[in-house]
Amino acid sequence: MKIELRNVSKAFNKNTNTIKNLDLMIPEGELVALLGPSGCGKSTTMLMIAGIIKPNAGTILFDDEPVNDVETKDRNIGMVFQSYALYPHMTVLDNIAFPLKQMKVPKEERYQRAREAAKRVHLESFLDRKPSELSGGQQQRVALARAIVKEPRVLLLDEPLSNLDARLKIEMREEIRRLQKELGITTIMVTHDQEEAMTMADRIAVMKEGNIVQYSTPMDLYQKPENFFVAQFIGTPPMNFIEGIVVPNENSCEFKMGETMFTLPIDVPIQDKTSVSLGIRPHEIHVGSEGDLQFKVQVLLAEPLGHATLVSAQIEQSYIRFMIPPQLMPEAGSILYLSVKKESVHLFDAKTGERLV
Repeated sequence: MKIELRNVSKAFNKNTNTIKNLDLMIPEGELVALLGPSGCGKSTTMLMIAGIIKPNAGTILFDDEPVNDVETKDRNIGMVFQSYALYPHMTVLDNIAFPLKQMKVPKEERYQRAREAAKRVHLESFLDRKPSELSGGQQQRVALARAIVKEPRVLLLDEPLSNLDARLKIEMREEIRRLQKELGITTIMVTHDQEEAMTMADRIAVMKEGNIVQYSTPMDLYQKPENFFVAQFIGTPPMNFIEGIVVPNENSCEFKMGETMFTLPIDVPIQDKTSVSLGIRPHEIHVGSEGDLQFKVQVLLAEPLGHATLVSAQIEQSYIRFMIPPQLMPEAGSILYLSVKKESVHLFDAKTGERLV
């Protein structure tokens, strides 16, 4: 099912719009993540799609048909909540079959479909257990099976992995992605975890203060952030930002920050001495002088991660972080000479936060 939001707004009081004229198109069969910090409106957006919250303005369409006035029970959706919301007195089988019981599906058929749903999420050996006898990952699988057993056209996931430990998160990410692709269900996932969104979603809508600030594929968001907010939000460790000014020349521009100066390529007009933020991903910074842009930093802290060493350092009045080989462990106060390739640099207007290059 294709889902579309056209100029949708939601205000919980007359002075504040939680969602502001939001437009979003979710193609059929894709998994789209609504990503952003707490309070950005992502859960409100999902609940409007579910019909639990009504928009004040705009239209929500399922396959080009408006559903603003369609009740939640008639929208043919499945929902998985952060809290699992399982019935503690019921077995796994009864929990999974419960939506079909509400739909008055005959007993034999609903238990057969519940067993099939349990098999899809590898729970066929746990059907007689109660939720209290299951691990967090197993309880999340029960919630997932219960959501898909009624064969919904839309699957809504509200922070589905936030209660799991690191290892279980990875397992459930793979499980949800596999199941979603296998069933071909249009899926919307709400999360504040950019790693979840990057690894699971076909597209990500990055939200801020009730608006979508960029809607694209995970790699586009990572490689071509349209603004400072997206650049800062996407990526672990986050992108470094170095404040300075640019002085344009005929085919390039000079970036100046104190005694540090780079020559940058430029393909858009920039006024003389424009204040900018120079963005560089930590993994694009290398020790040595092999890159186009070269500079020195003073080490503040080196943290061993096993596969690499994460270094925090100072350059002029700015601070950056970068990854170096694990065998290197520079001492605090030492000087390192670093370099980066020109094509790895992102340039943002310091005042508007919009991308320049």
